[in-house]
Amino acid sequence: MTQRRILVTSALPYANGHIHIGHLVEYIQTDIWVRFQKLRGNQCVYLCADDTHGTAIMIRARKEGRSEEALIAEMRDAHIRDFSEFDIEFDNYGSTNSDENRELCAQFWKSIRDAGLVKEKEIEQLFDPEEGTFLADRFVRGTCPKCGAADQPGDNCSKCAATYSPADLKDPKSTLSGATPEIRTATHLFIELEQLHEFLDEWTQSGDHLQAEVANYLKGHFLGDPLRDWDISRPAPYFGFEIPDSPGNFWYVWFDAPIGYMASTKQWCDANGEDFDKWWRDEETEIHHFIGKDITYFHTLFWPGMLKSAGFNLPTKVHIHGFLTVGGEKMSKSQGTFVMASTYRNHLNPAWLRYYYAAKLGSRLDDLDLNLEELVAKVNSDLVGKLVNIASRSAKFVGGQSLADSYPEDGGLFEAAAAKADDIAAAYERCDYSGAMREIMALADAANRYVEEAQPWTLKKDPEKQGEVQAVCSVALNLFRQLVVYLSPVLPRLAEQTVELLNVPIEKWDDVKTPLIGTPVSKFQHMMKRVTEEQVTAMIEESKAENEAAESEAAGDQWNDGPEALAAEPMSEECTIDDFVKVDLRVARIVSASDVPEADKLLALTLSLGGGETRNVFAGIKAAYKPEDLIGRLVVCVANLKPRKMRFGTSEGMVCASGSGGEEVFLLSPDEGAVPGQRVH
Repeated sequence: MTQRRILVTSALPYANGHIHIGHLVEYIQTDIWVRFQKLRGNQCVYLCADDTHGTAIMIRARKEGRSEEALIAEMRDAHIRDFSEFDIEFDNYGSTNSDENRELCAQFWKSIRDAGLVKEKEIEQLFDPEEGTFLADRFVRGTCPKCGAADQPGDNCSKCAATYSPADLKDPKSTLSGATPEIRTATHLFIELEQLHEFLDEWTQSGDHLQAEVANYLKGHFLGDPLRDWDISRPAPYFGFEIPDSPGNFWYVWFDAPIGYMASTKQWCDANGEDFDKWWRDEETEIHHFIGKDITYFHTLFWPGMLKSAGFNLPTKVHIHGFLTVGGEKMSKSQGTFVMASTYRNHLNPAWLRYYYAAKLGSRLDDLDLNLEELVAKVNSDLVGKLVNIASRSAKFVGGQSLADSYPEDGGLFEAAAAKADDIAAAYERCDYSGAMREIMALADAANRYVEEAQPWTLKKDPEKQGEVQAVCSVALNLFRQLVVYLSPVLPRLAEQTVELLNVPIEKWDDVKTPLIGTPVSKFQHMMKRVTEEQVTAMIEESKAENEAAESEAAGDQWNDGPEALAAEPMSEECTIDDFVKVDLRVARIVSASDVPEADKLLALTLSLGGGETRNVFAGIKAAYKPEDLIGRLVVCVANLKPRKMRFGTSEGMVCASGSGGEEVFLLSPDEGAVPGQRVH
């Protein structure tokens, strides 16, 4: 098989916070893929860096009375420590605040300038007079200019979903100081992404660069219309790189962050005698980015456009994953499910989380749910009860001796497991780790049945059957080693323990095809303990305690739901879960909206439920919403409501909303990441 040259990156963690278990989904996913590629004999390098620039870093350093450089250096050490404890192994871990990144940013900028993609605009922006800085959207809150909801962020309203600029807010306040911001004018530099529209349309919609659902999402939400100009500069004061030909302006963090992938590559190349151009200009090199779906836009439109303009290789594939939930809900500081990596490590084995994530991760954008009860059950069943159990019930009977000099008869078990190598490899390759884990655990079941039927512990009692003991244990340990080779990308520490036990290195994927014979077996050492509910509870309690102060501090930032909101309308009669599940609530997208001339209150909506399924609905929201503002919006609808004939047509469902009616109507919208057709539970 021809050796592939593969460059792999994960999204750069921001230097303003510590690593938590939500972050670890991506880095564990990527590390598994990289380890698999190396085991297959490919030249694969895993590169990452801290994302260090921006207003948030500047403000935090200012409040803590130290330099930005001191802050990011401390955080970088903490990030590396957290990653290391979870066996995430980078070939180079850099920083966007590096000389290599500054030089590459300048190179990109010159190419983009030369291509005629840059223009300047005067922008009105809110300025905090006390902090002396312009305010990004997230640093402003105020009253929504459309519906009047209080305490809304600077870019969109959580109540009515209206979008606006921070300057449009009524009674705006800076979240940094509480001061009333001033409107000031500053020059911003923009990249005219629309000039690259044809290229981006072709790149995103052809080949295997993106998952199909991502390509469809980009086509439906962005590429069907002119692409907006991308604001890539921020005026001083700002922690970042000053733009060489625009003094007083700095590259926005999302300009220099992805270039950080290349800067980290440059550092690795310089340290290992490699040619940088071979990795970023040679067509033989594959480039794979692993990211979360929240930064899809930057990595599938801006970044390919930048690379194209600067003459570098385009990504071979952008692998995009969903979010982490815990117990079916967003991670919560108050409930203790917002768990930092270090807190997890204080109580639980990182190998358990690596395996659990692998058992859950597929190749699609589906969110991953961490169910802590399931974690306990799965680890104890799969890793302890099935996998390690094979070694513990056989190695102890031949420890200090050797495996049989020829491989014993096993009923075809080793050969059958070896025959699964290509299928398991294909699952790893396409990031279908859950499929790979199912295949491997089925092989573990077969190996356990063999040990259970052979009963080496019984044979050991008969002095005349010691040859049978050696034969049975030789088969069991070879089957165990096969499983460990297959699992070594997921469980590298267990692979190391297996090497210590059997005294033969695990070097390549095809090790699963050749049994060990005549090799010495070391004395068996305990490999993995069972996880207990008490350990999980202790982790949650520590997480609650750690987050208590932060939760209290954040209480002033919570949205104001209005005075006595529940008291305004009495609760309905109690219902059972059986009553509730009769109502089929679904995520839907409004694909068309129009006035109903014969009705004062109604709009006619067409809702897409995905898969070609639609509903025509009449909704009494005309006083609160303009039809053109609703197109493309996600809503929650009652999908199984009995159709109702009206004089202007048939209504086939109902959209969900709150409010007292008239102009006070607020459509319910699911969080970003929900897709049409998903059931609301």
